[in-house]
Amino acid sequence: MSDSKAATSPAAASTNPTPSFLALTPLFLFLALFFGVGLINTINGVDRPFSQLEPVVAVLPALVLSVLLGAASVKENMRTLLRGIGDETIITMSIIFLLAGAFATVMEAIGGVEATVNLGLSFLPSAFILPGLFVTSAFISLSMGTSMGTLAAVAPIAVGVSGSTELSAAVTLGAVVGGAMFGDNLSIISDTTIAATRTQGCSMTDKFRANLWIAVPAAVLTTALLFFMHTGTPEATDGSINVMLVLPYLLVLGLAVAGMDVLVVLGAGIVLAGATGIAATDYSLTPFAADIYAGFESMFGIMILAMFIGGMGELIRKQGGLAWLAQAIQRATSALRLKGRRAGEAGIGAMAAFSDVLIANNTVAILLSGTVARDLAQRYDIDAPRSASLLDIFACVMQGVLPYGGQILLAASLAEMAPTALVGAIHYCWILLAVAIVSITFQVARGPGVTTGAASVGTSAADAAATS
Repeated sequence: MSDSKAATSPAAASTNPTPSFLALTPLFLFLALFFGVGLINTINGVDRPFSQLEPVVAVLPALVLSVLLGAASVKENMRTLLRGIGDETIITMSIIFLLAGAFATVMEAIGGVEATVNLGLSFLPSAFILPGLFVTSAFISLSMGTSMGTLAAVAPIAVGVSGSTELSAAVTLGAVVGGAMFGDNLSIISDTTIAATRTQGCSMTDKFRANLWIAVPAAVLTTALLFFMHTGTPEATDGSINVMLVLPYLLVLGLAVAGMDVLVVLGAGIVLAGATGIAATDYSLTPFAADIYAGFESMFGIMILAMFIGGMGELIRKQGGLAWLAQAIQRATSALRLKGRRAGEAGIGAMAAFSDVLIANNTVAILLSGTVARDLAQRYDIDAPRSASLLDIFACVMQGVLPYGGQILLAASLAEMAPTALVGAIHYCWILLAVAIVSITFQVARGPGVTTGAASVGTSAADAAATS
């Protein structure tokens, strides 16, 4: 999720460039370099195999190839690249990265992470640690409509918990990322919900109802799985729990639940963390300033990667990569002999998922694939809330498991681990995918009261927005 309520405009997303498979080759080059080097290092027994080639370096040849492709001049392609890099969604995400890094660093420096973990472990039975982290993250993200803000608030706590238990950092962080994606997908104030309902022409309430019947069963199954995954018991605390050092986390969580803008939430959290450290410990202004910059510095890599991916995604869109993908998905549904609503719903889900793989931004992926999804919904008589729900679900599933997506990059950076180590631990996203596929295959979990017809292909963005 981009966490910007003013993402790429539907008008921009609805342009129809000539389909071109060639436009997708920069993405394949990036993936081949990043994963190829990691696999080779794994075979050779190299320590931390997927960390030897930083993704921000692996994406550079792909960027060069993107600029050289297409009928436009290199100069025009550079302008497109810079527009993608400077998109409001990308810049907002980058600022969130910086503030999240600063907040986490300052909280660790004043002892807030240790104090919070000790406080939680002193009350919470070990069997409830993982489901507790998942449910907490799900509630926060549902309330504030942002996965990035949720991760910034809860992920540092999860890292501390993994250090005080026998739980791996990947499993603990996976529970938090899964909970964050629950609200990212379901919240009525999430920008993915806004994008999905606008492009499909339905109300947010109807989309919420349709979405609920897939997301909630997946969340229940995830909670049960995490309950049975607990291992060992927490290390005993030393009894010196400074409750005052927990206050910045409580402020961040409270403001997040209240629906405050994530940038304001993180900024207030940083200020209170510094003030609390100065008041309760021997912390001072000089190390406070140094820790803020250190937190910024820890996020420079993923911030630059997010910008480069945004620029490459815009080039892929303009050069016809997504248009080719839409045609390929329609051919695939015909080849698989999917008929009726199953064919349309499978096409909608595949379009959203593959768009997110290319863009690594689920809001933009929904906007870019919205026109194709609306056409499929009309052709196969799929209700608009259902198509909006599937768009959102499949885009969020992919965003939650992409090792180069903002959510995993942020969580992995806070835990100082390889992003690829988290992919298999995001249990909620994989379970949500399975439930959605079952829903399409057997035409179940459509939700009550979902009767709004699909928006026509000619529905304007303004008309669609008016219905929500």
